[in-house]
Amino acid sequence: MALVLGSLLLLGLCGNTFSGGQPSSTDAPKAWNYELPETSYETQDSHKAGPIGILFELVHIFLYVVQPHDFPEDALRKVIQKAHESKINYDEPETVLLGLKIAYYEAGIILCSLLGLLFIILMPLVGYFFCMCRCCNKCGGEMHQRQKENGPFLRKCFAISLLVICVIISIGIFYGFVANHQVRTRIKRSRKLADSNFKDLRTLLNETPEQIKYILAQYNTTKDKAFLDLNSINSVLGGGILDRLRPNIIPVLDEIKSMATAIKETKEALENMNSTLKSLHQQSTQLSSSLTSVKTSLRGSLNDPLCSVRPTSETCNSIRLSLNQLNSNPELRQLPLVDAELNNVNNVLRTDLDGLVQQGYQSLNDIPGRVQSQTTSVVAALPCIKRVLNSVGSDINNVTQRLPIQYILSEFSGYLNNTESYMQRHLPTLEEYDSYWWLGGLVICSLLTLIVIFYYLGLLCGVCGYDRHATPTTRGCVSNTGGVFLMVGVGLSFLFCWILMIIVVLTFVVGANVEKLICEPYMSKELFRVLDTPRLLNEDWEYYLSGKLFNKSKIKLTFEQVYSDCKNNRGTYGTLHLENSFNISEQLNINEHTESISNELENLKVNFSIFLLGEAGRKNLQDFAACGIDRMNYNIYLAQTGKSPAGVNLLSFAYDLEAKANRLPPGNLKNSLRRDAQTIKTIHQQRVLPIEQSLSTVYQSVKILQRTSSGLLEKVTRILTSLDFAQNFITNNISSIVTEETKKYGRTIIGYFEHYLQWIEFSIREKVASCKPVATALDTAVDVFLCSYIIDPLNLFWFGIGKATVFLLPALIFAVKLAKYYRRMDSEDVYDDSSLSGTWHFTL
Repeated sequence: MALVLGSLLLLGLCGNTFSGGQPSSTDAPKAWNYELPETSYETQDSHKAGPIGILFELVHIFLYVVQPHDFPEDALRKVIQKAHESKINYDEPETVLLGLKIAYYEAGIILCSLLGLLFIILMPLVGYFFCMCRCCNKCGGEMHQRQKENGPFLRKCFAISLLVICVIISIGIFYGFVANHQVRTRIKRSRKLADSNFKDLRTLLNETPEQIKYILAQYNTTKDKAFLDLNSINSVLGGGILDRLRPNIIPVLDEIKSMATAIKETKEALENMNSTLKSLHQQSTQLSSSLTSVKTSLRGSLNDPLCSVRPTSETCNSIRLSLNQLNSNPELRQLPLVDAELNNVNNVLRTDLDGLVQQGYQSLNDIPGRVQSQTTSVVAALPCIKRVLNSVGSDINNVTQRLPIQYILSEFSGYLNNTESYMQRHLPTLEEYDSYWWLGGLVICSLLTLIVIFYYLGLLCGVCGYDRHATPTTRGCVSNTGGVFLMVGVGLSFLFCWILMIIVVLTFVVGANVEKLICEPYMSKELFRVLDTPRLLNEDWEYYLSGKLFNKSKIKLTFEQVYSDCKNNRGTYGTLHLENSFNISEQLNINEHTESISNELENLKVNFSIFLLGEAGRKNLQDFAACGIDRMNYNIYLAQTGKSPAGVNLLSFAYDLEAKANRLPPGNLKNSLRRDAQTIKTIHQQRVLPIEQSLSTVYQSVKILQRTSSGLLEKVTRILTSLDFAQNFITNNISSIVTEETKKYGRTIIGYFEHYLQWIEFSIREKVASCKPVATALDTAVDVFLCSYIIDPLNLFWFGIGKATVFLLPALIFAVKLAKYYRRMDSEDVYDDSSLSGTWHFTL
């Protein structure tokens, strides 16, 4: 029933009117941001058996040992072909050979079944003759035990062997109980599992129209983006042209702007330097005059009579010798002015180079505005273009309405309703049969449990009640009861084991063949490959699905491909190859609508020029390079900035003079020298320090000029070369750039819709109406319901019960042997000590 339901769902999805084809790529284009909302389903993709799966795997290993052959694809194909024949001649060599192949494949199952049949036949016969034999006081039926020297050893061996066998039987019974419970538990889940699958299939039916609506709704997003670009032609087209020109023009303008800034800095440095040099000349003259005055004052003070008297004369002589140091640096007054260079730079600045650079920048930034002003024809044609684009949306809507997916889903809905009704009608019957199966399995397991309990009780009572000092005729009640329990177990074993084996053989044949011929090949997809054999199910059709559903059997549409695509969550259109009957690519071709738009956009005429400095700017740069600042001798200025304005450090000289004056005796000489020392300090403060500050300013200006003039000619030459290159680039390429960007703009507008249509095609082919719920339903019907819910517990049941039933045979043998040692005998052997011959006498 599960296989029928799975096939019904698969055929229902395919419908009956459309043809298949090669599956397309499932890689979505990277240019779009569209994405269909994900659909969530309730049913899980896989089924996990849980801890009991270990037992199922144990059964699978046993089945592999019994039947290790590969799935007989060829034999199964021939069987299906024979089944379609009106009359089968069993005497044909081909038929006989096919039968031999089937027998070879089924050899393990046949052998096990024959052994089971042999067990079924022999056990009642053996039990009958065993019973008759014991009734005739044979076969251990005589209540007499002959004592043997190894009797205790045999009793222990029999007891241990029976205990081990009972444990093995108990494990088999446990398997049977577990399998019986699993069937009961899993069948109860069937209704919930079926409802979950039907809910997912209903979700598939309900979500597909919503997916199509979502796809259509994205057209408005695409259209709005195209309209926005049409309304913003200045920023889109003009911005594209501007982006193409920037890399070649902006660096040149930036270099020229940097040079204009350098010219301004040069002018400021020259002005500062020139004014500082003039001030420096004046300050140096004042310093020289001040030092001359203080020297004259000091000479007058040293003419004092006191200077002729020792030791004052020594101090006066020392001061008189140091007067030659009070001189100013005459080179400061000889530093040349930079009037000529400053005049040259001022002549350069008569042309506003910075303004010319700003005009260049502005000419670039004005490109979008000029594009807007020169494309009035496109702006006037916008209403017409928008009407065409709106008509494209209507065409797309019509195409989606004619999609065969809609019809397929309506057909599938009918199959789904019929299948659901079928399930609703038969699930109660299935649950009723499950109750019968559960009750029958419980009886079988309980019967085996009863038998093994008798064996356990027999061992318990026999071992606990056994007295090694008691003779066979004087054994206790407990020991005798143990022996009776063992014989009851033997009797029940003979009575029911053959019946149990019948059940085991029947369930083994069914379960093993279903596992090997359906479950395993379904998981490995070998079953699909058999069904996909050309001309197998119908000799007139190369591929059954395409012939049955579309009446075009040469189209390669296979069960395996449909199942795999559905399993991978692929859309119905791509899964069933519907492009052979309804080519979505051809239907979504809007070239006839967009050709006029493309021509209108690509024939745009945009003309403009870009200002790059001009001849005045070029001459300005050349004049600056020739202004002479790079030929100035900066070393003479730098050399003076490192020297003192005076011949000596006036402050140190003043302090030394003041110290010498302090060593003189009080008087006019001392006072006059101290006044002169103070005058020298004042000269240092008022004359030397300003000169040093001026020298620092000259130093800074020289550094600026050195930096500016360093490689000036090479810089200007490089800028002029770059300027020529940029101008040539504009002259030679502006027309092609405008043309290319205009065509690119047109392709961008049309490209929005082309990308949208490609996304529609991809979504319809790969995403819309994803048939994954159908593959999940088929997996549920075959893999979960049939194989996991029914066949796995069934196989575990016969595996456990069969093992327990087979081991009943050695158990009853050991039980019969062991009962002799536990039961109370009617007679025993007594050894007569007076007998010289040493013989045993039988005594009642």
